[in-house]
Amino acid sequence: MVQRLLASAVVGCILAAVAPSSQAENRPLKIVVLGDSLTAGFQLPAAAAFPARLELALKARGFAVSIANAGVSGDTASGGLSRVAWSVPPGTDAVILELGANDMLRGIDPKVTRASLESIIRMLKSRSVEVLLAGMRAAPNMGPEYRRAFDAIYPDLAASYGLVFYPFFLDGIVTDPKFNLGDGIHPNQAGVDVIVARILPKTEELIARVRAHR
Repeated sequence: MVQRLLASAVVGCILAAVAPSSQAENRPLKIVVLGDSLTAGFQLPAAAAFPARLELALKARGFAVSIANAGVSGDTASGGLSRVAWSVPPGTDAVILELGANDMLRGIDPKVTRASLESIIRMLKSRSVEVLLAGMRAAPNMGPEYRRAFDAIYPDLAASYGLVFYPFFLDGIVTDPKFNLGDGIHPNQAGVDVIVARILPKTEELIARVRAHR
């Protein structure tokens, strides 16, 4: 009888010790998409925007996630840096960082874009937030010198900080009319779904990193 009581007490202590950890592991992962109009869902219903469609795709694959849309149309990398504190709230596990397209379209010095993105990454890293960096590429009309400097930003930062890296956010849809709105820049709903399907493996890698550190 005494042995049974002791055994029960030991089991109870073990369960009490592991319960908080188990709860932490089982709670939905909180992901924030920090971006511009490409992720905000320009001219699309909220349910058709990239964060919402990505959340739906991940849940269909059995992942417990909550993805917040922190995309702001027209935002530059510097603009994203200015709002990190309130766009990425406490408790966020991971961020998908998609900024820089507007910098390129405005011809902003790639050094400025790089510095802003690096500052965002450092801020997130200091908070133990995992980052998936979604790259952008300069348009051909920006000239070869600008293109070389701009295009190098994303792989360089990803390598320097050990980030999960998706080289080109618009891969598979750029310049294709059936995947873009009339402006030829922003994805339509079909285009968003192509992006989601292509970035999904990298998002799963991001989730694996979060789980590994829990």
